[in-house]
Amino acid sequence: MSLYAAYAGNLDARLMTRRAPHSPMRSTGWLNGWRLTFGGEQMGWEGALATVVEAPRSQVFVALYDLAPMDEDSMDRWEGVGLDIYRRMRIRVHTLDGEEPAWMYVLNGYEGGLPSARYLGEIADAAESAGAPHDYVMELRKRPC
Repeated sequence: MSLYAAYAGNLDARLMTRRAPHSPMRSTGWLNGWRLTFGGEQMGWEGALATVVEAPRSQVFVALYDLAPMDEDSMDRWEGVGLDIYRRMRIRVHTLDGEEPAWMYVLNGYEGGLPSARYLGEIADAAESAGAPHDYVMELRKRPC
């Protein structure tokens, strides 16, 4: 199993049971030195897509999943790895148990553009269902779309 860090819609464990049914959520944590942003507006169906970029003094809330080998290909297809939409990146996640090495998907596009209101709402709902702090969820809900 590999450890996958989800930061947008994949924070929602119910959604992940459909995308990666053999891969349970293990815990949550933070990507320190990263911020959530959007880009690739031309690649999205309803506006810009979620991604993360390095940013000192910023944090992104993540859910950690023990991704089973049989679910990795499915997730790569879902995230458009073969279409060059997202790529995998190795990172370190800060959890209550210490630092965990994991990987995440990062957009292969320039930062910029706005997400749709529906997409942003789904991300905020997913963060809330994963146990993100209230102020983090409220910050997501206030973002421009």
